[in-house]
Amino acid sequence: MHIALAYLGVILIWSTTPLAIQWSSAEVGYLFGVTSRMVIGAIMAVTIVLLMGWGFYWNRRSRLAYLIAGFTVYGSMLATYWSAQYIPSGWISLLFGLSPLLTTLFSHYLITAQPLSLRRTAGILVAFCGLTLIFASGLHLSTVNHIGIYGILFAVSLHSLGAVLLKRLNSQNPALVTTSGSLGVAAPLFLLTWWFLDGQLPATIPLQSGIAILYLALFGSVIGFALYYFVLQQVDATRVSLITLITPVTALLLGHQLNHEPLTTAVIFGSILILIGLVLFEYDGYRAGRAPLLNQIKG
Repeated sequence: MHIALAYLGVILIWSTTPLAIQWSSAEVGYLFGVTSRMVIGAIMAVTIVLLMGWGFYWNRRSRLAYLIAGFTVYGSMLATYWSAQYIPSGWISLLFGLSPLLTTLFSHYLITAQPLSLRRTAGILVAFCGLTLIFASGLHLSTVNHIGIYGILFAVSLHSLGAVLLKRLNSQNPALVTTSGSLGVAAPLFLLTWWFLDGQLPATIPLQSGIAILYLALFGSVIGFALYYFVLQQVDATRVSLITLITPVTALLLGHQLNHEPLTTAVIFGSILILIGLVLFEYDGYRAGRAPLLNQIKG
């Protein structure tokens, strides 16, 4: 698979996921929304792996990859769906934009990566300032509840840690096999959580919620996770996390157009700062003679 297309696919899917999460939980509850998504996604993923004749890898490294990815999906998605009740959809992607900073921090301690240069550090800080500007512009909104912000911060921390641990493990399993294994771990955990905390099937499932659940199961869980794990194998974890500096911009625009969420001047200026930060981060790769992300994703 062409890495550039996979990278772009992750951006597109992650841009639409926050809005789909809110729509999938409307009138059916967040636990039913996330559980049905993961169960359907697990069935789809395992079926595809079996039909393709790939089979599953059961060596120690592969089992660890399934467990790490599965518990990461379970913890981060459960926290995300719960938090989506309290904040606008665009804010989910916005707060996930913090993952490059967290990923860099985790990578420093767990992978012993080389220290970031001054220019790369400046790039991340400028992008973070853009996120902060967008964040501050919405603090006065009645639709934002701080408890939802804390939930997303937990989710993004777990997501970043999981990405670094998977990169450190380097199992080299096919991306869809890792996806199937992770969903095979996560789906039963979601079923148990739904059973003990809710256990009630909705009387009816609105058309919008049903379509959103199916979209998230196929694209958000199966295709999205497969593309993400594939990119993670080809590109270092910090650069993969830069996706979450791009998706806040697109997610905020989608939320504004489709969900009538506010889009202010501060949001526009914050988006510009994010793009400047990305340019600074990647420009350092050219200066240092290393293969920057643009070259990597052309492969």
